[in-house]
Amino acid sequence: DQLQRVMEPFQRVDPSRNRDTGGTGLGLHIARSLLQGQGATLSLSNRQGGGLRVEIRLAAAPQR
Repeated sequence: DQLQRVMEPFQRVDPSRNRDTGGTGLGLHIARSLLQGQGATLSLSNRQGGGLRVEIRLAAAPQR
């Protein structure tokens, strides 16, 4: 339920991460924005057994 929220700016879901230990909650938002600008996508999902799956799909290069 937090996978979409964590993609928004300044959102962190790991309680051990804070300004003292590093991170502002912008990394995934910036990565997604850069990828979308190139016609690519970034998605998150939970892995069976624990952990996070990050999937990046790149746009196909135009045929020459």
